[in-house]
Formats: sequence, C-alpha cells, structure tokens
Amino acid sequence: MNKTIRRASVFSLLLVFALLIRATWVQYYEAQALADDTHNRRNAIETYSQPLGNIIVAGKAVTGSARTTGGDLRYKRTYTNGELYAAVTGYASQAYAPTQLEGIYADLLNGTDTRLKTVMDTVTDQRADPGDVLTTIDPAVQKAAYDALGDKKGAAVAIDPRTGRILAVVSTPSYDPSSLTDANTAGTAWKKLTSDSDKPLVNRALRQPLAPGSTFKLVVAAAALEDGLYSSVDERTDSPDPYTLPGTRTVLKNENTSAPCENASIRVALQYSCNNVFAHLAVQLGQDKLRAMAEKFGFNDDTLDVPVRAYASVYPSGMDESSTALTGIGQFDVTATPLQMAMVSAAIANGGELVSPHMVAQITDSGGDVLKDYDDEASTTRIVSSSTAEQLQSAMQTVVEKGTGTNALIDGVTVGGKTGTAQNGENNSKAPYAWFTSYGKADGKEVAVAVVVEQSDAARSEVSGNGLAAPVARAMMEAALKN
Repeated sequence: MNKTIRRASVFSLLLVFALLIRATWVQYYEAQALADDTHNRRNAIETYSQPLGNIIVAGKAVTGSARTTGGDLRYKRTYTNGELYAAVTGYASQAYAPTQLEGIYADLLNGTDTRLKTVMDTVTDQRADPGDVLTTIDPAVQKAAYDALGDKKGAAVAIDPRTGRILAVVSTPSYDPSSLTDANTAGTAWKKLTSDSDKPLVNRALRQPLAPGSTFKLVVAAAALEDGLYSSVDERTDSPDPYTLPGTRTVLKNENTSAPCENASIRVALQYSCNNVFAHLAVQLGQDKLRAMAEKFGFNDDTLDVPVRAYASVYPSGMDESSTALTGIGQFDVTATPLQMAMVSAAIANGGELVSPHMVAQITDSGGDVLKDYDDEASTTRIVSSSTAEQLQSAMQTVVEKGTGTNALIDGVTVGGKTGTAQNGENNSKAPYAWFTSYGKADGKEVAVAVVVEQSDAARSEVSGNGLAAPVARAMMEAALKN
C-alpha cells in the first residue's frame, strides 16, 4: 500500500476512535450534567409539558397551571393572590430558576421526584404525576399581616409555639409571581423588580436580618435569670442611671428620661425599655454568656431551614466592653430576622421550649398519600427553664398592659410583648426600624409574632415599635386566636 495512503488511513482511523470515545464519554459520563444544565431547553420543555403540582394553604391551592397558546412550553404557572403569598411560594418561571417552596420542591411539583414513581412509571420510563406541598400557613393570619403592613416596608412572622407551625410569612412590598411565569414577558417584569429600590424580591421575613433594637432585651433578660445574676424579674438590679459605656465618655440615654430606670428590676426595665439596665447586664454577663444564650434561641445558625433557608441572625464576637454593652440593647453588630424574634417569643410562651419552626406540614403524591410529614418530625429543644419562661411571660404582659406595648392589647386575650426601635444608618441618620415581638393566648390557642417596619410615611419622631409594629402584631394575634 502506498505509504501516504497508509498514513492517511491510520490518521482517519484515529479520528474515528476519538469521535467514538468522545461520544461515549458524553453519553455515559456527561449526560446527567448536560441534562441538568439550566441552559438546556429540553428541561423547560419537559417541565412545562404538563400541569405542575400545587402549593396548598388551608386545603386550597394558591398555585395552578394554565395552557399556553403558542411555543414549545405547553403550560405555565399561575398564582391565586400572588402578592399575598409570594413570600411563601416564591415563583416557578419558564425563564428563571424557581425560588422558595417552588424551588425547594421543584422535583415533587414537576413529577420527577423518584418517590412519586409507580411500578408502571418505572417500566414505561414515564414522568410520574406531580405531588403537592401542604403548608402550615393560616390564610386569616397571613392576610391580617399583609393588610396591616399595607404600604409600609417591612415583614412579619407568626408561629404556633406549641407545634412550631409557621402561620404567616409576609414581606412588603410584595410582588406578583405571575408576572415572572411566562418566558415571553418575564424579562420586562424581572428588570422592573430587580431595579426597584424597595427590593420586592427580597424575603424580609426570613432573609434580611436587621438590628433588633430593644426586642433583644428579652434574650439578655433570659441570660441574666438563667445565669443566676438575678433570681427574679422583680429583684432590683445594680444599674446606674445615667450609664456611661465602659472605657468611654459616652453616656447611654434612655428614651423616656423620666422612667424609673435607676437600679430598676428586669420587669420595670422591660416595661420602660431601660437601656441602662440591659447595657449593664450585658457587661456583667459578658459577651460569651450572652452569645451562648442567643445561640440557644437560634442566633448564629446558618443552617436554619423552614424549609426555606433563613439567613443567620447574628450575635457578634471579639468585642470590647463598650460594644458588648451596646449589644445588650440590640445594637452594635447584633442582627435578627422577624423569624428569629418570633422564635424568641415562641420559646418563652411555650414554657422555655422551642419547637422547630416549619411552614410545610406535609408533602403528598398525586393521590394524596403522604410522602413526608414535617409536623411529626418537628423537634423540641429546651432553651430556658420553665421558671425563667414564666417570669419573662409575666414581665412581657406588664409591657403590654402598662408599658411601651399597649397598642397590642386585645380584650379577652393574654398578651405579652416587647417593643424595639433600632438605630439605622451612620449616626442614626436614617429612619429607625420599628420592632414588636409578642405572644398571645386565649381559649386553648397560642401564637407568637414578630413584626419589623423598616420604613413608613410616619414622621421620624413617630417611629416606634408600639406605634408602627404593635398594631400589625395585634391584627395577626386576633386573626390567629379569635377565628
């Protein structure tokens, strides 16, 4: 054979072998990665080839699927009361990756979850009928929070302290997930939402920790009682007023200059929100003991799934005494989400035990058979002793009955709460955050609530936890306890 032809033949054969090897590699080793690639159009075509499963609130679907009129995507997601439930559902979009419950349970809702497959599905290699997600959300509490927040920028969470069931998750301003479902129109909506300075896509209830202000004083009080620094909420403390931050000339002022804060008991200090008492308590306890108590309540936990991953609320470390004092009033680098502060009130209301918060009760297959029951899997953790919890409940009731939280009073309901007004911006240059966290008990029902109002149309001098956040909490507690 001609030498040139022989070389060309060998070279061509090597090319064929290379192609075969590459094809085999792609088919057997890269197939899954290519199938899972978000840019693979086949995934979207398959996902939206049939209706999706639904997210359920109190037995009714708040999601649906609608037939499209053109293109290769046969169905698109729809939402009922989309803005009301956006912080719970998130969105399932033909153009963007799903979020919140839509994202966490995407496989269940589109039928690709292996737990959904029947024997026949396996034999025929067909996609199974989709399953459903049954939430713990109470529609009355959800709507009460949404309506009460109104056009304010803020968030609210409600929890049943006995079960850990999350009854409401609201973030305002909200958005309509329906605007993002159709690939043909989602781009315009996405651009508008992501350029909005109010950040409607941010879930403020679960994923935006802010300075909790005086609501954090509940954690400090719990630490002081558990440590034995004081034996009772009615024992007078060693708390000079005015109080100078250690190592500085800075005098920490109380909002109410006429309040009886000098050497005030924990009850009185909570009632009048005495900064001097809790700043001094923080220094007396030290940052390590305070951090330990905060972490028992859930601070510094970056693995909190409800099942949406919540951002960690933070109690800092490596501080000097003056900074530690400021953490005692929920300032410096202390941050918390409304979920976290609702957990604090829930643990206190539940006799010192925290039941793991969750907003999904069950997931089911298309026939309603339960695949997983989250209520049954909820865990309970002892945070403080029952004695400490009882004392804090009593002190929180004093706050509402004759202290800074009177706007949360409800006839026929035992209510305990704590207000908070947290500085915002350098030298408090921006409008402060208004906080309120509380619990309510009536007729065998219980609820714990936390509300933050970041911004409203109220004058700066009128911004307070009692003025802005407590009425929202009150509306939520009424909806939970009186329905």
